[in-house]
Parts: sequence; structure tokens; C-alpha cells
Amino acid sequence: MTPGEQTRVLVAGATGFVGRRLLPALVEAGYDVRAMTRRPESYDGPGTAVGADVADPESLVDALTDVDVAVYLVHSLDHEDFEARDRAAARAFGAAAAGAGVRQIVYLGGLGDDDDNLSAHLRSRREVEGLLGLGGVPVTVLRAAIVVGRGGISWELTRQLVKNLPAMVVPHWTSTRTQPIALDDVVAYLVGVIDEEKALGRIFEIGGPEVMTYRDMLQIASEEMQGQRLRIVPVPVMTPRLSSYWLALVTDVDVTTGRNLIDSMDTEVVVTDQSIRDVVPFEPTGYREAVRLALGKPAI
Repeated sequence: MTPGEQTRVLVAGATGFVGRRLLPALVEAGYDVRAMTRRPESYDGPGTAVGADVADPESLVDALTDVDVAVYLVHSLDHEDFEARDRAAARAFGAAAAGAGVRQIVYLGGLGDDDDNLSAHLRSRREVEGLLGLGGVPVTVLRAAIVVGRGGISWELTRQLVKNLPAMVVPHWTSTRTQPIALDDVVAYLVGVIDEEKALGRIFEIGGPEVMTYRDMLQIASEEMQGQRLRIVPVPVMTPRLSSYWLALVTDVDVTTGRNLIDSMDTEVVVTDQSIRDVVPFEPTGYREAVRLALGKPAI
């Protein structure tokens, strides 16, 4: 790279939940940004649209040409065979990035102790971490639990449940501990590790300042949305399949996506390593404030 030349960053998944917020932040940070999308002709966001599809390895060659850093935000949770799809996509993307001379891949994965009996969803996220780096490109992994922000599937589940149900009979997994993180904080961490030498080849855990249960999250969201606490009654037995049908009944989340997410909610996902704070130091947003931001409310 010649002196004064901008670092070229390609975002795979540019039109997704996190990608839509990341692109303007990268442009603001001074990067030369490329938005990878299957439909470049209809892309109207920041950066330069690049047509490619992770399911088409040949299309990735041109998309990654002259790219310095690639951010990978791709997943297939809305498909029954998401593990096979994500496996093939990660392998193809990592190989194409290596062939193009990309010097860093940044991946947003999922929290969870490697020693646990991980769900298919979290197990797939772990597998993708490894496959992206098989070609030799250093991979920086940020592992997160629930990301709280408008348009995110996990937040939409929370918002629609609170909106549509005055009282709730909930599955046992709502007592599992998690560590939600605000969308803006995820974006700040992603921007912070791009082209950062101290982040190359490392795995970081990211989360907000509070560890809480899914039930706690529902109650706080209810307080902010409706000014009152929900009446919640847990039931001891509700299978992931029944839970997914329950979600599909009272939200617009499809059964396949709901079941794939719910499979992960029995697993405690909390931050155990704070080393990201040494690389990207800032104070993360609390859950109540993250909910207010997602609702478009003014800051507290």
C-alpha cells in the first residue's frame, strides 16, 4: 500500500442487521469500503457495491481482489441445512481471501464455553472460525451473545413478545444467563479490531456490562415499552420445537430460525475474558440503555 492510500475493507453481509450499521461507521473512520451483496444494482448504502455470493466461490475472486481486510457477517439460520451451507461458504471465502492476499479476516461469532455441549448454531459458529483461516489469512474473532438493536432477530423476538403478550408462559431456557450487547458497541469493536496488529489471529469475547437471564431482559424491555413489568410464569418442560412454534404464533419469526436460535438458549453465554478492552477500550452500554436505543428513545 502506498503512503496515504486508504485501507480497503470488504464487508460480506453488508445488507444484514450488523452490516447496515457497520458500513457507515467504516466510512466515517476513513476506510475505503466495499459492500458485498448478491444484488449490487439495488444497493443504496455507503461504500462501493460489489456483486458476489458466498455460495458461488468463483464470484468471490473478483470481490476480494485488492482488498486488505474482509469482515465476514454471513450466516444461514433461516435454512434447515444451515450448518452445511455455512461450512461451505466459510471454506470458500477463506480460500478466496488467501488467494487475493487479504491480510485479515474479521468474524462475528457466538459466545459459549468450548467445553459445553454446544447447540448446532454455536457449534457452527465455532466451525466457521476455523474454516475461514484454513487458507492462512489471520482471523480475528469477536464472540458475542444477543445483540440488541433495531432489526436484529433476537431483539425482534424480545420486542414482539413484550408487545403482543400481556402475560407470558415461558420455557425453562428463559432462566439461562446471558450477556447482551448493544449493536453500537458491536460496531465499535468491529471497527476497532480492523487492521489492528494486536488483534490478528486472536479470539475476543464481547458483551455489555450486565449478566442477566432472558427473563430479566423481557422484564426490562416491558418496563421501557409499556411502563410496567410482565407477568411471567415459567413452565418446566417445553421442547425447542414447541418453543419455536410458540414464537412463530406470537411473533413474525419463522419456525426454522426460531428453533435454531432457541437451541442455543439452554447454553450460558457470558464473557469470561476481558482482553478486548485492552485493544478497543471504551465503556460498553448497559442493557436498559441499549433497549432505549433500539426503541428510538432518548438516552437516559
